[in-house]
Amino acid sequence: MEKILIVCYPKCSTCKKAEKFLKEKDIEYSYRDIKEENPTLEELKNWHEMSGLPLKKFFNTSGQLYRSMELKDKLKNMTDEEQYKLLSTDGMLVKRPILIKGSKVLVGFKVDEWEEI
Repeated sequence: MEKILIVCYPKCSTCKKAEKFLKEKDIEYSYRDIKEENPTLEELKNWHEMSGLPLKKFFNTSGQLYRSMELKDKLKNMTDEEQYKLLSTDGMLVKRPILIKGSKVLVGFKVDEWEEI
């Protein structure tokens, strides 16, 4: 069975829930701490494309961190490329874990979203 990669910020409570879910299901996974290793621009583009989500939902631009940095309003005027660059260099993907298995990418808060993986 292919191992799942969880990409997230180490203190993210949703990331901890995802890890717990995978452990309970006895699913092998590895963990990538974005605080130590930000996703590259190409990785973000690839994951976003595979997720099939709108860019705003993929990056969860309504999250508290975005509000505190006033990014929610700024992102409206940025191109997708500018958003990718900003978010790949500033470790911004902290509000949701990204679960990757082969060509399947899930970004979400709820266990029922992770069941597909």
